Amino acid sequence: MTPYDDSAAQAVLATPRPPVLVDGFGRAVTYLRVSVTDRCDLRCVYCMAEHMTFLPKADVLTLEELDRLASTFVALGVRKLRLTGGEPLVRKGFMTLVERLSRHLASGALDELTLTTNGAQLERYAAELARHGVRRINVSLDALDPAIFRRLTRGGDVARVIAGIDAAQAAGMAVKINAVALKDDNAKDLPDLIAWAHARGCDISLIETMPLGEVEQDRTDQFLSLAEVRRDLSSYWTLEDIPFATGGPARYVRITETGGRLGFITPLSHNFCEACNRVRLTCTGTLHTCLGRDDASDLRAVLRSGADEARLRAAIFAAIGTKPQGHDFQIAAARPAVARHMSTTGG
Repeated sequence: MTPYDDSAAQAVLATPRPPVLVDGFGRAVTYLRVSVTDRCDLRCVYCMAEHMTFLPKADVLTLEELDRLASTFVALGVRKLRLTGGEPLVRKGFMTLVERLSRHLASGALDELTLTTNGAQLERYAAELARHGVRRINVSLDALDPAIFRRLTRGGDVARVIAGIDAAQAAGMAVKINAVALKDDNAKDLPDLIAWAHARGCDISLIETMPLGEVEQDRTDQFLSLAEVRRDLSSYWTLEDIPFATGGPARYVRITETGGRLGFITPLSHNFCEACNRVRLTCTGTLHTCLGRDDASDLRAVLRSGADEARLRAAIFAAIGTKPQGHDFQIAAARPAVARHMSTTGG
């Protein structure tokens, strides 16, 4: 991790800059994903080890610190905030943070406040999320079959997730389903999952498994190219490329027969780096400017050093200046491309 370097901040402070975040390749950073916790109530096999060691409380940003950092990014031109985890809905006080951040929606400084969730706690919180201005959420759902879902999540109940989706839609939120494509576990069931999502009025995105963190499974065996999935789907459905975008990395098609949208997120078979507009802030205050690199800048140290707003902004500008042109994901049996788990990185 790049430590807090006051000399770097001083250099940034001495250089006139526009009040927006632009990396060294001319890409404006307008999308921040904020992990509010590394903890989760599920243990998905491709995301976490079965027996995880979670962070001590002192290492995790307080709700006030999360608010300050996210709000500083909004002041610097970020228009979309996505709250993630772990599982964000298990963070104590999470709805207080949502309420605080919603002030940026009310002021017009923020276009969208949203979250990614596994859906297990969603039924309880959906109405309150909608009340605070959350209009769209992503729900991770890799299988409809209860036994497959239970195995993939190490004990999860798919009925609770579906109840959460029901509650979110009843509260007026749009729901997008995210499904990780796994060759041995759900490949043959993906058409049914897509049709199910579209029948409910939900968009769905398929995601290639990413080599993040040590897990028990060999990702080489589980990797499924979405180019192959698309060819299979095209053998019986009509897939039309469309220019739809949500600010994320998915490339979308419309399926004529279902009338719904299907996204493909392809970090390995076809990367999406050329137009990357996003960075990730972990629950420890570590800023990652690329999901597929081990780059990291310690903004928690900046906060806890007592830095004023000018120095905090300078540290953020310095970090954005290190954003690489692209990731270097590769599926390898020997080791993950990046040591940190997805649950630590955040979404």
